Parts: sequence; structure tokens; C-alpha cells
Amino acid sequence: MAHLLGAERLHLEFPTRTVFDEITLGIDEGDRIGVVGRNGDGKSTLLKLLAGRLEPDGGRVTHRRGIRIGMLDQADAVDPGHTVAEAVVGGIEEHVWAGDAKVRDVIGGLLADVPWQAQVASLSGGQRRRVALAALLIGDWDVVFLDEPTNHLDVEGIAWLAQHLKARWAADAGALVVVTHDRWFLDEVCTATWEVHDGIVEPFEGGYAAYVLQRVERDRMAAASEAKRQNLMRKELAWLRRGAPARTSKPKFRIEAANQLIEDEPPARNPIELNRLAVSRLGKDVVDLLDVSVVYPVTDAAPDAPDEKTVLHDLEWRIAPGERTGILGVNGAGKSTLLGLVTGAVEPTTGRVKRGKTVKIATLSQELAELAEWSEQRVSAVIAEQRTSYTIGSGSKSVELTPGQLLERLGFTNAQLSTPVKNLSGGQKRRLQLLLILLAEPNVLILDEPTNDLDTDMLAAIEDLLDSWPGTLLVVSHDRYLIERVTDRQFAILDGHLRDLPRGVEQYLELRRQDSGGRGASAERTSGGRVASAEGARVSRPEPAGASGLDTPPSGATRPPITAAPALGGAERRAAEKELSSIDRRLEKLQAQIAEQHERLARHDQSDYVGLGKLGDELAGLEASVAELETRWLEVSEALEG
Repeated sequence: MAHLLGAERLHLEFPTRTVFDEITLGIDEGDRIGVVGRNGDGKSTLLKLLAGRLEPDGGRVTHRRGIRIGMLDQADAVDPGHTVAEAVVGGIEEHVWAGDAKVRDVIGGLLADVPWQAQVASLSGGQRRRVALAALLIGDWDVVFLDEPTNHLDVEGIAWLAQHLKARWAADAGALVVVTHDRWFLDEVCTATWEVHDGIVEPFEGGYAAYVLQRVERDRMAAASEAKRQNLMRKELAWLRRGAPARTSKPKFRIEAANQLIEDEPPARNPIELNRLAVSRLGKDVVDLLDVSVVYPVTDAAPDAPDEKTVLHDLEWRIAPGERTGILGVNGAGKSTLLGLVTGAVEPTTGRVKRGKTVKIATLSQELAELAEWSEQRVSAVIAEQRTSYTIGSGSKSVELTPGQLLERLGFTNAQLSTPVKNLSGGQKRRLQLLLILLAEPNVLILDEPTNDLDTDMLAAIEDLLDSWPGTLLVVSHDRYLIERVTDRQFAILDGHLRDLPRGVEQYLELRRQDSGGRGASAERTSGGRVASAEGARVSRPEPAGASGLDTPPSGATRPPITAAPALGGAERRAAEKELSSIDRRLEKLQAQIAEQHERLARHDQSDYVGLGKLGDELAGLEASVAELETRWLEVSEALEG
């Protein structure tokens, strides 16, 4: 591999601390490097040093002659006086850039919903960020530095960016260095990871999952002072090992020692126990949305355009105690409106919202307005006004923590307890906001883009805390890893309907591609296109994989017309309702058995291939039974509705 650039004995000091102390590293062709570390440890500073935007106090950065370096940093400013077209393609003639497939792909992937001739000054902060990213990506660079490129991108945009970066260069050409808290993106794009901590840069092989595996091994051999971080990463590793095998199949380093660490690790989250505890705290009724529609008036519509917009249409959703649900959808699809219906901030145009008597809802919003009243107070004083203790878990496994212990668990040091709230960093304020919400002991928690301003370590700590939280959890986030990590079920808002996603985020992306013909469709077309089926309008039971609506007929073929089923008589209807109830009970038992089987697989000796194969066959049999029952559930439901 040809060498592109290197750093030799870099030293950098700020007035209050040493950022880097004698670090030496290099970047070769073919490198795809993810940079992780705690907020404030110097990740963005490292990129600026390597890109030549910041001079070190000692040492030097060397570049290969003629190398072309492109960088997107968090403070990139696009000239507000330019149009989007001028900012992205400059003075290049339209017939020139329009004939370049790479430029068309970038514009379609990032700027589909941004008016091409609009002034940059009229755009939102997120749109300006995407304009800056698009302007960078259409260029030809040998090395690309990206600082938090996934900010302001939705799930589709992040998936597109990952695919673009993987296809941008040949395997042994170009180099990428990216700072991001999006752990799925790190796993998808990067083949190496640099951890910035304590004034050094420590290299690891592989993406985020591989980094976690090696870090657990490193922490296992570290001093006793590292025990707390080690325990946290053990649990994170246990989650990764229960996920897709491909995540940990690429690393070439020894993993036996790390496997021993999680051999007896308990399940990261026991859904049955948490659901039982949630029922005792909540009662059987949480929030039911019954045939709800929300229509907003359009005040600035064109003369021939409709004067109102239907955001949600005939939506039915019954939220269960202990349910952990992720909500997906493009910007403007209605996610905030849906959350507003749950909290009571939005009233339905038609239908009704039914809330349980014991429901206590709290929202971790994107804004930090909840902290405004305490801005002048020290953190310790704010905590002293709240509860004196907080209990997590249940029964013999319950643990009582003081607010100070919770603060420590969320990464606060003793010195920070005397810091005024207004002087905290964005990530620290975010953690304090979550702590204050948990101390109020809600039983329904809504997380609206909770990953803002948080690094990967703190995200893992918050996920660990939520594992033992026994309430109903609703999460809206573009962070794919977080959605898959803390929720057990995902829904998508498509064409104003709530669509169940048995296969999770991947199914959502397939549906979006099917609807829009790719990432290049405009936002208005994507949010208004027909995706959800009639069955998707009402959410009660996950659909089987074969009924997801993704299968397409062969070329030239047409689907048979759908005819209404004859109405059932009284006796037949009672029999069908009885069968439906029986299927529900059987599905609950099978889901519990599947969860137990996953736990057995996670605990089983990974070198015992025969035993693993037997457990895998048993799991496949259980999942096949679930698919058959779900198919029958749909058939009986359709007969009842007919």
C-alpha cells in the first residue's frame, strides 16, 4: 500500500491541558479509518492536524507530493449568498456536471429535497450541512476527512452515504478518516478504528464491533481502575455477539479470552421480567390510538393545490406495557405528530386517543429547554432538589442508587458536580437531562433523537441504563444501531399509515427504495408515495416475512384481483375470534421460547459447532412455527374484517 500522509511525534497543548503527546501514525492507500473517543478528547482536533488546518506545537505532518485532501468539519460554512447550485458545482456548466454519474448520484442522494436554485441563507441548518457534504463529495480527493457526516441525515441518507463511500474508490485506492458516533456506520464503512484517549491515539483492527471486542480484551488485562469500563464493554460485547455473526467474523485477532469474559454474562435485557414489572407499574392500559387521523391546514398553498394536508390517516396503535418501539420515517412523515398524539400535545382531527389512568409520560426532547430554569445552579444543587435514591431492576436483583451514583454511571466526575449547568458541554447537558427525567420516575419514556452530542461510550452507558428501566419506551432516531439496540420492534410511518417492520430497519429501507425508485426521489414524493398496504394501516400483530408486500411478480405478470371475503355468520365469527385468541397465546409462548433460545446460543461454547448447530436448528423450527401462526393470524383477521 502506498503511503499517503503521516504524523510524526505530534504534540499539541491548549492552555488548560495537553491534547496530544508525541503521537505518531500514518494513512496508506486503501485505509478506511473510524475515529472514536469521548467528547473533548481531541477527535476533531486530530482530523484538523492531519488535514493541515491546524499547526501542532511539536512534531510534523507529512503529505505525499501532489496529494489531494478534502475535509468536512463541524464548522464548515457555505457562503449564504450563493445558490445551492453555485455552492455545490460552482461555475461548472450544467451539461458537464449533469453528464457525470458521480455528481448526479451525490445530488440525488443528499439534495433531493433541497431546491436547486434556493439561496443557501434560506436553508435550514441541516440542509446547509448536506450542501457542504455534497460539495465535498463531488470532488476528486485522495484522502477524505469527515467530521460527524451523519448529522442531519436520516436512516436512508446514512445508508446512501455508506454505500457511496464504499464504492468511491477501489479497495486499494484512496483513504477515508471519519469521526462519527453512528456505530452502524462505523461497522459498515471502516476497516480500522482509532480510539483517541488520554493524549494518545490507539489503533484497532476492524470496525466498531471489532473495536469493542479488542477493547474488552485490553480492559481485561488492564489495572483494577479500569474495571468499571470493562464491565460496561462486556455487556456491549454480549449484545454484539447476539447480533449478526458477520459483525465479528472479520477480525483476525485472538478472541478466546474475550469470549470467556461473556461466557456467563446474563441477558442484557430480560423482556419477560421487564414486561411483568411494567404491567405492575402501569396497569394493562397505556395509550391506544383508535382510528386516528390528523389533518393540518395549508396556509401558503398554490391556488390549485389542496388547502389541507393529511399527516396521519386512520391509524390504530395500541401501546402495551413494557413495549420498546422504534419509529422510522422521512423528515415530515409525521413522527413528531405521532409522538404528540401519545403525549397529548396534538389532538386528533378524527378518532380518539385513550390513555391509562396510571400513565406518566416523559420526553427526552431534542431541545434542552428543561434545563433553562437551572442554568445558574451547580449540578450537585440541581440533583439535591430531586429524589434521594433511584431503584433499578426488581426483586432480588434490584439495586438502589443515589443520584450521585447515577451521575457517575452517566460519566460525570466529582469535579463536574460543582460546575454550573450553563457551563456544561452539550453531551453533559444531554446526560443531565436524561437523569432528571429518570429521577421523576415516568413509566412511559419517549426519546426524540437522543444521540445528539453523545459519544459512543456515553451511548453505550445510556443503553446499559435503559436495559434495566421497566417502562414503555418509544424511540425516534436516525441512529440505526441505537434503534436496533434498545427497541424490540420497529414501525415506519409510510403514506400516513403506521407499518409494522418484522425485519426492522433493513425492511424499511427496502420499502423506501421500492416506493421512490431509489434515493433520488424528492422528499414530497417520498413522503406522499404509496408504500403501506391496507393491512399496514392498522398495527396489531407482526406480519410474516412472506407477507411484507416486498415480493414482486415476474416481468409481464399481473397480480390476481383481490376479492372481498364473504361475511362470517355468528357461529363462524365466534369460532374465528376464539382461534385468533388462541393464536395470540401461542405466539406469546413461542416468542418467549425464541428469546430463551437466543440466550442459550449466546451462552453456549462458541467452539462447540455441533451443539451450536443443534441449537440453531431448534431456533429455526421455532421461527418457522411463528411464521406459520402469523400467516394464519392474518388469514383469520382478514376473514373477520370481511
